[in-house]
Amino acid sequence: MPSFCRDCLTRFKEEIAGRCPECRRPRLLAHQELDDLAIAHMDCDAFYAAVEKRDNPDLADRPVIIGGGRRGVVSTCCYIARIAGVRSAMPMFKALQLCPDAEVIRPRMEAYSTVSRQIRELMLEVTPLVEPLSLDEAFLDLTGTERLLGAPPAVTMARLAGRIETELGVTASIGLSHCKFLAKMASDLDKPRGFTVVGRAETVAFLAGRPVGSIWGVGASLAARLEADGFHINADLAAADPTDLIRRYGRIGQRLSELSRGIDKRRVDPGEGAKSISSETTFSEDITGWEPLTGHLWRLAVRTSDRAKAKAVAGSSVTVKVKTASFRTLTRQVRLDGPSNLADRLYASGENLLAELKEHAPFRLIGIGLSNLVAESEVHDAAGDLFGEGQVRRAQAEMATDKIRQKFGADAIIRGRALR
Repeated sequence: MPSFCRDCLTRFKEEIAGRCPECRRPRLLAHQELDDLAIAHMDCDAFYAAVEKRDNPDLADRPVIIGGGRRGVVSTCCYIARIAGVRSAMPMFKALQLCPDAEVIRPRMEAYSTVSRQIRELMLEVTPLVEPLSLDEAFLDLTGTERLLGAPPAVTMARLAGRIETELGVTASIGLSHCKFLAKMASDLDKPRGFTVVGRAETVAFLAGRPVGSIWGVGASLAARLEADGFHINADLAAADPTDLIRRYGRIGQRLSELSRGIDKRRVDPGEGAKSISSETTFSEDITGWEPLTGHLWRLAVRTSDRAKAKAVAGSSVTVKVKTASFRTLTRQVRLDGPSNLADRLYASGENLLAELKEHAPFRLIGIGLSNLVAESEVHDAAGDLFGEGQVRRAQAEMATDKIRQKFGADAIIRGRALR
């Protein structure tokens, strides 16, 4: 059974027990199909919190929660906070009850986007087939890279994870398999700094006893329906007649039948990725005033713009979302004259949409998003030429501002409306 050391990357023809004979470290990985699998999923470990700890070493041994005020929710948290029971999407007040000593930090999307872009550049050095799923995770197809890189995909991925940790200061976990579904599932099994391999020969046994909710795309509602129908684990779905599953659940029935048996024909597609990008915030107190609302809207527009730029995409639709004091969610959307990822255009459209919703204030939440995404390289009008010389100058000023913030930090230069 071939094996290798994830630290010094030394390869062995047989499985080695204990520590690596070369570097004396214990992170050895062995698998019968180690040299034959090429579909990987890489997921950074507690990404936002990891960036915060990297940038502030005083936080290294402290529980860190990324999120808003007491009425907000947890965006993510470090593993120290997770030991205390804190989880993503948990209400902040509950998280602080579980972990009262936690350091709560508001998200710095500009910083996270910068690191995400650096990680993506390292990924593209090993394969052009990188399909981003979010700022901190992506699929990679390393088929045919062994001759070029001088190592099988498993070793290449371990080297990549090591570079990300050494050069960028964040860690990542890896799943390696023969399809995307299993690679993504595998990457979550041994966090942090994990590396899990699922081969073809073990696919059915690996999936059989897992709950139906483990299938990618099966949410709580569908899982409850499946269980009510007698499908509790993947083996139940795998044994069912695909025709019956399609009759019961429509098109997703075919998907349930295939994924429960580890059949996933989707390719790693660099053209795929997020369908939309958005940012939102929950206020500590309900807000009615126009000035503070538009101040928050501007900051969220900048955050959404930064995330779009980090992904090298632009969108042609802008959506504003609010939640009223009575917890009613309202949205408004407008289509731009052409795709853009500039905060100025995003905010200008969002401000008009917010004006349509103002009568429903006070609000407890506000958000703004960009959708109908295309690659930034496809945007002919990236500088706003449709809007005349004044808009071109504003776009150029924003691009210059971006460079300053990337070099000196998010607060190096801000607009007056951000102070509202």
